[in-house]
Amino acid sequence: MLTVDELIELYRRRAPRYDLSANLYKLMGFREDRYRRRAVDALGLRPGDTVVELGCGTGLNFDYLVPAVGPTGRVIGVDLTDAMLDQARARISIHRWTNVDLVHSDAGSYDFRGRVDGVFSSFALTLVSECENVIARAAAALAPGRALVVPDLKRPDGIPDWLVRVGVFISRPFGVTLDLADRHPWEVMDKYCSDVTMTDLYFGFACIATGRSEAEAH
Repeated sequence: MLTVDELIELYRRRAPRYDLSANLYKLMGFREDRYRRRAVDALGLRPGDTVVELGCGTGLNFDYLVPAVGPTGRVIGVDLTDAMLDQARARISIHRWTNVDLVHSDAGSYDFRGRVDGVFSSFALTLVSECENVIARAAAALAPGRALVVPDLKRPDGIPDWLVRVGVFISRPFGVTLDLADRHPWEVMDKYCSDVTMTDLYFGFACIATGRSEAEAH
């Protein structure tokens, strides 16, 4: 697993071409845009809601999050890397969004200020060393009955190690290492959320994990 400093340096280098390189995976049938949209739908956002995206990167998900919360809602994008936030800021300017705030912070130390109506983290959470702490704090910040949604990469069940290593090699430009393949955010979510579900994507190499605030169960 890369250190925080190594991740920052990696994504500083990748920031100017991140969107293009992410889209190249479509050539292998990995429909990342479709998975992102499906995951945002799982949040169940309504006009006027506030949603926090941890690891927002260049703001690729803002295209889905902003319409979901409407002009009276708010999107808060949190990212570790200044260069990625610069790209997100440019995206906000192009679209003239006035309800998107950016926060330069590690997901592990981000300060949730009050209740929010959704927490989202796409293809980023397994890179965070304090993954369980982030999930615990995100779940605690959710308003009653609202959702934490995490689309991310995973190790497929019953697949040979050599094929897993191929998948890791293909994803290495984004900081993916073999040890991350065994991280299971949905299992951690079971400890802090209710109604946790996990849906496989792309032959099990990715998934969407969804959980709701424990407050819903009381």
